[in-house]
Amino acid sequence: MDFEANEDVNGVRLSWNVLPGSRTEANRTVVPIGALYTPLKQTTNLSLANYDPIVCANNQCKAILNPYCSLDTRSRLWICPICTGRNALPNHYQTITPENLPLELSPDATTIEYILSRPVQHPPVFVFVIDLCQDEDNLEALKETLIISLSLLPPNALVTLITFGTTVNLHDLNSPFPKTTVFRGNRDYTFEQVSDLLNKDFKRFFAVLQNVEFQLTSILENLKKDPWPVGSGKRALRSTGAALSIGINLLESTFKGFGSRLLLFSAGPTTLNPGLIVGNELKEPIRSHNDVDKDAAKHYKKAIKFYDSLAEKASINGHAIDIFAGCYDQIGISEMQSLSNKTGGVLLLSDAFTTSIFKQSFLRLFAKDEEGYLLMGFRGQLDVKTSLELKVSGLIGHASSLKASGPNVADTEIGIGGTNSWSMSSLTPNHSYAVFFELANQINSKQAYIQFVTHYQHASGTYRTRVTTLLNPLATPGVSDISTTFDQEAAAVLMSRIAVFKAEQDDSADVLRWIDRMLIKVCSKFGDYLKDDPNSFRLSPVFSLYPQFMFYLRRSQFLQVFNNSPDETAFYRHVLTREDTMNSLIMIQPTLTSFSMEGEPEPVLLDSISIRPDRVLLLDTFFHLLIYHGETIAAWRNAGYQDDPEYASFKELLDEPKKEAAELLVDRFPLPRFIDTEEGGSQARFLYSRLNPSSSYNDGASAGGGVVLTDDVNLQTFMDHLQKLAVANNN
Repeated sequence: MDFEANEDVNGVRLSWNVLPGSRTEANRTVVPIGALYTPLKQTTNLSLANYDPIVCANNQCKAILNPYCSLDTRSRLWICPICTGRNALPNHYQTITPENLPLELSPDATTIEYILSRPVQHPPVFVFVIDLCQDEDNLEALKETLIISLSLLPPNALVTLITFGTTVNLHDLNSPFPKTTVFRGNRDYTFEQVSDLLNKDFKRFFAVLQNVEFQLTSILENLKKDPWPVGSGKRALRSTGAALSIGINLLESTFKGFGSRLLLFSAGPTTLNPGLIVGNELKEPIRSHNDVDKDAAKHYKKAIKFYDSLAEKASINGHAIDIFAGCYDQIGISEMQSLSNKTGGVLLLSDAFTTSIFKQSFLRLFAKDEEGYLLMGFRGQLDVKTSLELKVSGLIGHASSLKASGPNVADTEIGIGGTNSWSMSSLTPNHSYAVFFELANQINSKQAYIQFVTHYQHASGTYRTRVTTLLNPLATPGVSDISTTFDQEAAAVLMSRIAVFKAEQDDSADVLRWIDRMLIKVCSKFGDYLKDDPNSFRLSPVFSLYPQFMFYLRRSQFLQVFNNSPDETAFYRHVLTREDTMNSLIMIQPTLTSFSMEGEPEPVLLDSISIRPDRVLLLDTFFHLLIYHGETIAAWRNAGYQDDPEYASFKELLDEPKKEAAELLVDRFPLPRFIDTEEGGSQARFLYSRLNPSSSYNDGASAGGGVVLTDDVNLQTFMDHLQKLAVANNN
């Protein structure tokens, strides 16, 4: 079954492509029924309709006319496959016949986008919030990148500027001379207080970009480091929380319900309440994972509560919050992550604003389509409709619940549950959402329908509705075998999302035990074996890769937080819960490509046996691209053989992985960190940490492989244990 073809056409990958035939059977399959859906995926042959969709008249349904609807042309009726309700065809559809169908009833229109007749009243809004507590080089680099970005925004975009340090400064771009309103940085201003201070005139702080671009550029160029002195042994007084609160209140007052982004550029932790991350005394260390686990991070819970309340407000208003960190230290992303996670905003971690990781990633945010419009969508809403056979358990992704109830909302929740409708203030062709389903108690059909309806504001100034309708066969109990339709790649990503969601609430050891229990049950249910005989255990090809995906997930930085800060963990988890199936798999189980003088580049095992002195390896972890030179290759390179025309083939060998890495960089977001290293190099640890330790220091090196310094079990030992437990499992 070609699972990727469905993704190319509909932007969907399902864990099970034929659904279990009963609730009991669904519980036995262990891996839940789930879909990875990318609403704005640039699919092949997307149908565009320049009119409003026709909606089912049943208020509990409101599904949209689609190719699976039955037509009664004699009675001029269409029957909704979601609720089975009968609807009159509109007058202008009275002439349709099976040979003369409108676009949405065409068999190819399982995904269609409607361009609605109602125009958007406001162009997109961008609020730039800039931290001035940073060194001059960092600030200069940030200013330069921001000025470049102005040319990438729509000319009619509305913009405003907030800068902050010890105080918060709101710049009046419409004033003929530089003018700012100053707020105290250690105060949590309410909406009413901000309104009173600005004389209830919020709109004057927003300006059309093309009218003020020169002035805004001039203000940015003249920004200086925060003048407030920083004493010895002190941190800068940084009022990030107050600046965010004022920006979000400003947007709420003026553009509630319209596409807006607030972009925060921070170079250090908040040291003032509200939202304080760490005190301004350097002797007070910033919290670690250990402090959080032991409940010893004194500001942590209060800060989370503050930023969560801002995230809730921004989400309700339909406004996205982007956080760009340009700092070697932590800025408090762990506490602030809900601002981006609940609104679909960007969360980007970089060492400094001078790095290409920040510069190129930030500018890629403003990528455009073939018609020159921004690829980002604004003010999105995803509604999930299902036929009577299915209920919606929840969603895991960058969204927040709209708390909409309905007959298809399941009692059992996975992720953000208790609803069939979610808000995503920003969404892009990269944003993928994991939606989970359960079977109803009564099944009276051989098929089930799912319809994803995504409403959003397009950058062209139109409202759009993207509709994807799926027909899912149901297995006949005791007759059909659903296991042949298992998509192990999609299933691994769906399970990783559940694991990461659990890890935000539960102890990491509990999450690892949950992964192990689920994996044992899958192998016990779908493996072929003689009871209590591990040597007889076999998995069919459609399941054979699933255990190793789980092995690498257990070892990944998403669940293993040792050596990572809370900010790094929040960043990694943020990206995993946004990307599609293939990108997520690269994060879980990185790809390793080998280059040698003897043949074409080839994928090799992510294993210590793949390290050879005469090989160059290219590791892609999604976050890092690493080129590793084996011992012999490194010696030749250090001797300069590549500069000798007689060794042109060696120069070619060194260049080949760089070319492949460059191709991977073209559309990757965020830009990965590039590492060039060799055997014995300090950064070779980035490679060794991701390899399966088939040769560790405990058992010595096997012939030709590298030795991994770890106490982790290797994949073979893991599989041996798994087989023993699976064949003995009584579930």
